[in-house]
Amino acid sequence: EFVLLGFNHSLEIQQFLFTVFFIVYLMTCLGNITILTTVITDYHLHTPMYFFLANLAFTDITESSVNTPILLSGLLSQHKTVPFKECILHMFFFHFIGGAHIFLLAVMAADRYVAIHKPLQYVTIMNRDVCVGLVAGSWAGGFIHSTTQITLLLPLPYCGPNMLDNFHCDVPQVLKVACIDTYLTELLMVSNGGLLLIVIFVLLIISYTVILVKIRRQVTKAKLKAFSTCIGQIMAICITFIPGIFIYARPFKTFELDKVASIFFTVLVPVLNPMVYTLRNTEMKKAIRRL
Repeated sequence: EFVLLGFNHSLEIQQFLFTVFFIVYLMTCLGNITILTTVITDYHLHTPMYFFLANLAFTDITESSVNTPILLSGLLSQHKTVPFKECILHMFFFHFIGGAHIFLLAVMAADRYVAIHKPLQYVTIMNRDVCVGLVAGSWAGGFIHSTTQITLLLPLPYCGPNMLDNFHCDVPQVLKVACIDTYLTELLMVSNGGLLLIVIFVLLIISYTVILVKIRRQVTKAKLKAFSTCIGQIMAICITFIPGIFIYARPFKTFELDKVASIFFTVLVPVLNPMVYTLRNTEMKKAIRRL
């Protein structure tokens, strides 16, 4: 079994944090369920962009539900014990859903690229079968990523200290308590997780830069709407990728900001995405009012 050290604060501070994160979790569920329900029930939103947004909302709900309950239960006790198998299972679902989330953001960028550069062919290119295939591919990518991580972790011997300096089981902390030299495994982990995040992040920033340049040259009402949508998606990309890159794209050494980055990446990002997409999207706000 592993012992999650969580937060070394006074009981009063931990109770305050419990209240804050519990409210954040409720807001995450409420915001993303609202997006899901709105997209499903409002025929005006039965377009590729909102189909992808609904799937992104689903990943936000599931990812937050994998991590936040563990965080909340840890705040109610000084040390939380997690069985080995449960820890491995948690990491599998966390990276499975997180990987799908990352690939979905890439799919949404591709969707906006086609909408801006091929407006007359957009409906033909982004048909229903293509959209379903892209979403299925995102989940398959997340599954392959997660399976690779777990496959690298499982054969390692764990016979020494069992303290994980985090509020949930994650690859960097588990890898550090293995009884053998894990340099090669760590290199493979960084390549599989961190390098993937960096490559996708750079490609997304480049693609959105190209889109924004294209929009700037042709200023119309439709282009301004597309500009607002792209700005919102760039914000969502930055708040998702930057903490993830900080955690997974470097040697697995302990830093002061590790827990803060983990909380931001796993708990706060799922609640920020609905705000980013709904507050900057007039069509979505109108649809929510109709609902």
